Amino acid sequence: MQNNIYMAIPNIKNEDQYEALRDKGYSKQKAAKIANTPNSGKKGGKAKPYEKWTKTELYEQAKNVGISGRSKMNKSQLINALRSN
Repeated sequence: MQNNIYMAIPNIKNEDQYEALRDKGYSKQKAAKIANTPNSGKKGGKAKPYEKWTKTELYEQAKNVGISGRSKMNKSQLINALRSN
């Protein structure tokens, strides 16, 4: 009797963004997290600048993209971390 082990294949919402992130050197996990966030891959210009976001909104975005240490960051640090991610 053979044991079959099935690995879950993640469902990527935005394949183009996922592949672009992988090409930039992002790990599979991090690229998948980013590519699966709401509105992933949509062009900018419609979102308000980070400076106008609340700290809670910044924290949630940092959580969505996998920034570690976010719970100890102030608003300015969250903005810097999001921009350098």
